[in-house]
Amino acid sequence: MPDSLRRALRAPAAPIELREVDPRSAPLAPGDKEATREATRVDATRLAELQQRLYAEGSGGGSRRRVLLVLQGMDTSGKGGVVKHVVGAMEPHGVTVTSFGKPTPEELRHSFLWRVRRALPGPGKVGVFDRSHYEDVLIGRVRELATPEVIERRYREIVRFERQLVADDVTVVKVFLHLSPWEQKQRLLARLDDSSKRWKFDPADVDERALWPQYQQAYATALARTDTDTAPWYVVPADRKWYRNWAVGRLLLETLTELQPRLPEPPWDVDEQRDRLIEEHPISW
Repeated sequence: MPDSLRRALRAPAAPIELREVDPRSAPLAPGDKEATREATRVDATRLAELQQRLYAEGSGGGSRRRVLLVLQGMDTSGKGGVVKHVVGAMEPHGVTVTSFGKPTPEELRHSFLWRVRRALPGPGKVGVFDRSHYEDVLIGRVRELATPEVIERRYREIVRFERQLVADDVTVVKVFLHLSPWEQKQRLLARLDDSSKRWKFDPADVDERALWPQYQQAYATALARTDTDTAPWYVVPADRKWYRNWAVGRLLLETLTELQPRLPEPPWDVDEQRDRLIEEHPISW
């Protein structure tokens, strides 16, 4: 891939100013809306093939390699849309999707990384986190659920945790879906106007909008503190759904292409098994 989207969307160097990244931009898009949608469909075929090879490699080849896609963003930024349109194109038996909500009483009795460790993908799988361990340095900071000292310690814990993942053959792809407040308002209004989507509306989302500047600063700080060469952050403009889906799919495609997963060789003789099938006695029905 001559033009690397990973390079184009890599989080800017600290200090990060998210206001300088246009949520309606479309870096390296293959064309207009329709052309990009078509490119997304083409990429999905190749992505599914590579994901199947990764799954086969983990299931029959003894490899521990796996991929973890971390999706973070404000409400309505499109985490569910990515799961549906991008992750949904892959073989379901090779994918695990975990949505992290408010911690349960049991989860609160453990370290904030406890529930995350339990949800990591197994060998050969692509794991997707719809929200993640980053909630504990985002909401925790904005809502002052933890002290600044605890938040700073969590940044360091996250970096160590992700380094451990990489050392254990996990390729980490962290995506921040960068949405504008104007676009979020339109999407929330659309939920209210469509009776089939009102169940997705939460009045608390309106309250959270009042804290938009604080959340943007929390995201900028989290990206700056936890962006590393082994577990980088990508900032995907998310106002245009068609670009968002193509971009996340392409980030995964570049990642899996680089991994070059290979189908394992069978431990049995192919010709021998073919002869057995040809020579078997007819089966009575």
